[in-house]
Amino acid sequence: MASAHVSRICLAVKNSVILSRWPAISKRHCSSVSAMTDVIGRIDEKRQQALLGGGKHRIEAQHKRGKLTARERVNLLLDPGSFIEYDMFAEHRCSDFGMDADDKKFPGDGVVTGHGLINGRITYIFSQDFTVHGGSLSSAHAQKICKVMDQAMQVGAPVIGLNDSGGARIQEGVESLAGYADIFQRNVMASGVIPQISLIMGPCAGGAVYSPALTDFTFMVKDTSYLFITGPDVVKSVTQEEVTYEELGGAKTHTTISGVAHGAFENDIDSLSKMRQLFSYLPLSNRDSAPIIQCEDPRDRLVPILDNIVPLESNKPYSMKDVIFATVDNRQFFEIMPAYAKNILVGFARMNGRTVGIVANEPKVASGCLDINSSVKGARFVRFCDAFNIPLITFVDVPGFLPGTSQEYGGIIRHGAKLLYAYAEATVPKITVITRKAYGGAYDVMSSKHLRGDINYAWPTAEVAVMGAAGAVKIIFRDGQEAAEREKEYVDKFANPFPAATRGFVDDIISPNVTRKRICRDLDLLAGKQQSNPPKKHANMPL
Repeated sequence: MASAHVSRICLAVKNSVILSRWPAISKRHCSSVSAMTDVIGRIDEKRQQALLGGGKHRIEAQHKRGKLTARERVNLLLDPGSFIEYDMFAEHRCSDFGMDADDKKFPGDGVVTGHGLINGRITYIFSQDFTVHGGSLSSAHAQKICKVMDQAMQVGAPVIGLNDSGGARIQEGVESLAGYADIFQRNVMASGVIPQISLIMGPCAGGAVYSPALTDFTFMVKDTSYLFITGPDVVKSVTQEEVTYEELGGAKTHTTISGVAHGAFENDIDSLSKMRQLFSYLPLSNRDSAPIIQCEDPRDRLVPILDNIVPLESNKPYSMKDVIFATVDNRQFFEIMPAYAKNILVGFARMNGRTVGIVANEPKVASGCLDINSSVKGARFVRFCDAFNIPLITFVDVPGFLPGTSQEYGGIIRHGAKLLYAYAEATVPKITVITRKAYGGAYDVMSSKHLRGDINYAWPTAEVAVMGAAGAVKIIFRDGQEAAEREKEYVDKFANPFPAATRGFVDDIISPNVTRKRICRDLDLLAGKQQSNPPKKHANMPL
């Protein structure tokens, strides 16, 4: 009881002391609240500045060009409300050439970075803001991009870059160049670890072009995006060539001639929609499998249209795209580089809900011959699929490598070896279907059994031989007599699927209509495939 009494006395004394000091405490509390309010106000003010980028008038100018702003692009690409932004308040540290003036500093410094979701799956993103110093890259700008790339590798998630930049910020000199090099290093370290996608949505010049070139896929927007090392003015001063921005580095140039870009889309909205579609096919990293979605297209569906798709005349073309559309889930095929090297088709599809990479010769273009451009196009795609655990389905109708001095002088031997190397190195499930011609070295290259093909099929129309009957007869029988009869003899002996089948070089000769059914079954079988290459620092492929 005495103890309780003493406690009550102490509490009363304490309260009286507090009450006597209350005016001072209350004053300090109000001062603290006022200071916090000021800080919050400054934060809100800076946040609003960051959201406006370079200001309303520059945003309006961006819209007049038919382009969205950096933030509008992020919001369209990602699931609503999922974007978490980093470094909104970052500013450049340059003081030269008047860059330390208040009107030269913008919160965020010309790039929006962070992570978010696409169809519920995580991705990291950076979106360059052309309204701030033309999207030019400063040291702070580069650090922001490097931060999201570092985190993406640690987490195991893709990086998508929305590029809209005039290049290095000249006022910063070598510091901006160093920023590019830091990004390039991360592009290389991330290669084969996480998918990297570049979407060019404005000018991209000088050092800015090399990061997209190091990523897995580069896409452009028609009429508003450009990729070039040096602009038309510099080209004219050095080479005296007169060339427009579009001719030098526009979407048509890079998707049809140079092969730098993997596709082009109509506008910003269309391109961002297509990126969401592409993303749905890809795994998050090399530690993951590609997503499997519920499929309503029966896995055992027969495809009768394939029974008559290959013409009886061996030189008559047909569309391999028709074969692909008829075979894959719901006739959906996301083609990569559709306007470049059209004699080979590459892209993503699904079989029974599982992502697959499709590689196919196109008989409608150059008879499906392999040449320099198609070999490089195919090799790059095969290596991406192998890096990210995506099974490969190969449809073969190839009469050989394209002959001629331009191909030989251009290095068809070296470039053709790239496709061979890619298939030979790949350890993912590989299923091959020979629909018609498989001649010469091109037969070997196109995922043959000899390059560790897992399941190799031939249709009854397949012709597996060193070359076509007419050419072979001319070489074997130089007298030229009884050519028609000799050709028939050659076809009966070699230009059919049986010689390969009897030697185990194809696992079965199947009716075309069961192609989908057999591939879906084989993919289930091969889902647990484990294969590795000999230990090495890295290989020395024929670059």
